[in-house]
Amino acid sequence: MDQRMQKRKVVLLGSTGSIGTSTLKVASEIPERLEIVALAANSSVESLAAQARETGVKHVALYDDSKESELRAALPEDVKVHLGAEGLLEIATLAEADMVLVAIVGTAGLQPALAAIEAGKDLAVASKEILVMAGELVMDAAARKGVNVLPVDSEHNAIFQCLNGHQGGEKEVSRLILTASGGPFRQTPKEDLKNVTLAQALKHPTWDMGRKITIDSSTLFNKGLEMIEARWLFGIEMERIDVIVHPQSIVHSMVEYIDGSVLAQMSNTDMCFPIQYAVTWPDRVPGGLKPLNFAELAKLEFEAPRYDDFPALNLARKAGEVGGTLPAVYNAANEVAVDAFCEGKIGYLDIAKIVGEVMDAHAVKHADDLQILIDADAAARECASARINSQSP
Repeated sequence: MDQRMQKRKVVLLGSTGSIGTSTLKVASEIPERLEIVALAANSSVESLAAQARETGVKHVALYDDSKESELRAALPEDVKVHLGAEGLLEIATLAEADMVLVAIVGTAGLQPALAAIEAGKDLAVASKEILVMAGELVMDAAARKGVNVLPVDSEHNAIFQCLNGHQGGEKEVSRLILTASGGPFRQTPKEDLKNVTLAQALKHPTWDMGRKITIDSSTLFNKGLEMIEARWLFGIEMERIDVIVHPQSIVHSMVEYIDGSVLAQMSNTDMCFPIQYAVTWPDRVPGGLKPLNFAELAKLEFEAPRYDDFPALNLARKAGEVGGTLPAVYNAANEVAVDAFCEGKIGYLDIAKIVGEVMDAHAVKHADDLQILIDADAAARECASARINSQSP
């Protein structure tokens, strides 16, 4: 089917979060190309209801079913409410939708993503955990069903654009280069990292993002997750995926080809750019986004990451190289450790320490079944929690 110049009908999972609200902004700018047909949120009833009224959708899903009556009272009577995990699956497979954009933080978006693929929907992925935890399953299912998996986060979207139809694993491609801002502690001496507070970790220098991803950006776990995600999304070995620190976040990522040429994708730091490209691909359309003014760019800097001070990158490389259930463990242990840091149970440097210990304790299995991954995720969370509780004051 020719996908050019068609109006896409999109189900938006995670509509009240940072990516979700940016997606709705994009949709409002290009209504002739993008129609939101369903919305889903975890528990933000007021925001979800307001979005539903504004967009006119006829389907909404709320993961927290204890707030059903509150949501129904805030919605027009002709809006169908879907509840819980089952509700997410129902709207991810809506007959009228041709794309599902998954922007749910954590692993809750995995089963709806797989269900959408099985229903023949294109998948736009903003939730890194989906491809980190189950990249092989997701990409195999997409190939089998003949659907597209389109990256929404800025780095993978940049690589997708720079590959321009190539596959990462093709011999013409030398390596993928993910850029990282370096986070707020890029120049912080290692001896001072142990004293980092939650408030400090939540101050990202260039992006305005949700709480979990902001902390992940400061520890470089966000970049580690992206390394694993790129491995599956672009079908390329971990040894051909590199990270470079670029504090200005103008170059979003690069592809180096075997002739020595490097293609880079650049834009202002606005998530609406990659979102719009994902939902309008293979076209490019005007959408009210401000282009770069090169005369105003003072400089573009690049430097090597501090691998020893930020262990997340080496842990990610290990997880991606070993494969199987280990990437799911890397992701799950980090989620638990970040929560513990936010609650004041552990220190900043303990996040990577906990993840490394949980990975070392894990008996890796081949990830050819979703249940194996779900079990590995649960076991990693239990192991991480036990280690956190054993060292908490």
